[in-house]
Amino acid sequence: MSEIITRFAPSPTGFLHIGGARTALFNWLYAKAKGGRMLLRIEDTDRQRSTKEAIDAILEGLSWLGIDWDGDPIYQFARADRHRAVVEDMLARGVAYRCYASPEELEEMRDLARKEGRPPRYDGRWRDRDPSEAPKDRNPVIRLKTPREGETVIEDMVQGNVTIPNKDLDDLILLRSDGTPTYMLAVVVDDHDMGVTHIIRGDDHLTNAARQIQIYKAMEWNVPNMAHIPLIHGPDGAKLSKRHGALGVDAYRDMGYLPAALRNYLVRLGWSHGDQEVFSTEEMVSYFDLDKVGRSAARFDFQKLENLNGQYIRASLDDALLADVEALLPHLPDAEKRVASLTPARRTQLHAAMPGLKERAKTLLELLDNAAFIFVERPLQLEEKAQKLLSPEAKSHLSSLLSRLETVEWKAAAIEEMVRTYAAEAQIKLGAVAQPLRAATTGKTTSPPIFDVLEILGREESLERIKDQAV
Repeated sequence: MSEIITRFAPSPTGFLHIGGARTALFNWLYAKAKGGRMLLRIEDTDRQRSTKEAIDAILEGLSWLGIDWDGDPIYQFARADRHRAVVEDMLARGVAYRCYASPEELEEMRDLARKEGRPPRYDGRWRDRDPSEAPKDRNPVIRLKTPREGETVIEDMVQGNVTIPNKDLDDLILLRSDGTPTYMLAVVVDDHDMGVTHIIRGDDHLTNAARQIQIYKAMEWNVPNMAHIPLIHGPDGAKLSKRHGALGVDAYRDMGYLPAALRNYLVRLGWSHGDQEVFSTEEMVSYFDLDKVGRSAARFDFQKLENLNGQYIRASLDDALLADVEALLPHLPDAEKRVASLTPARRTQLHAAMPGLKERAKTLLELLDNAAFIFVERPLQLEEKAQKLLSPEAKSHLSSLLSRLETVEWKAAAIEEMVRTYAAEAQIKLGAVAQPLRAATTGKTTSPPIFDVLEILGREESLERIKDQAV
């Protein structure tokens, strides 16, 4: 059996959106699972909208997700001469022809089709005309001579056989009047030249597939295997929009999602392996096949993604999680301040805090928010609820604790034992002193376990913060 080659072929007119990321992932997994290769083609023929920034965003998005490709990216626009050469070959074979229909004639065809209640299609008027009749005042487009009888069958690995009557497909344009190749032509020529054996893409390309198959057959090229995967919808079943999560991969990075968690979530959008929800990369590669891809649209659910991300955070090693946080900081709105604030000393504190932080965070942003006590400067700005905890009575307890805190062994367990002893002696509940301690040292009413917080901050910083609030 020949080597399996898939491809991901984004148009660089914006970011790598979540649907494109899943398509890339399915192509990558299928190639890996079958011992093949995945190629990357940048379809940059829309010169006005294709920007270097968009290309960079796509490459960065794929790399962040952990999806690599084989060889260098191929740029479609650079291959325009090859596309035109194929059309010249098609003209010589008699499977394409020059069409001189004017814009006015094409508009008349559309008007007539509307009046007769049928889809607007080119009527083939230049299909068999003598070239000597060609007008001298206009450049022709080149059209494919599509079969008018019979049907085109798409043998799809996900959708099954899809049959389209050839009478419903008109003679599509291969080259525009200015000599630029159309998308339909370029895709087929590139896939053929790249040796692509399996085309895995969204089912919004299903109608394109029939037209592209006709180009393959006109050139007597082998038609690749095709798999058209269902689109992603929102939780309400409507087409995925920004309010549902149709954002760029970079937006998910900036919201604090881990690449492994997002990859795991995406693979489950339309593909399954029994009831398993969490997959290592090795398991994904081992289990993935197209026969497990469903035909119905997958539904994007932020809550499920968040919960899964929380699982990944809890399962992460502290060193790896710290590296993920450091990688995120440059992408946050206050990036310069965030990066500068992570001094070596605070980095050490953040690492020490990781066991407690990761237990209560579903995203890296939540984790950073919970770690804010490490980065705040004295005197702390207290939240309103935290201020309420620091009643005169609470401040009095903090004052009484100071002398004991100055001498206790600075370990969470020893500090906790001392505070519990104090609470018993003062005949108050532990919370009556632990909560004011939290408010005084973090400025908040929620944080990792307070005795862990004190150990992480260190004796000197903790005592100074407590003194700021004690009477």
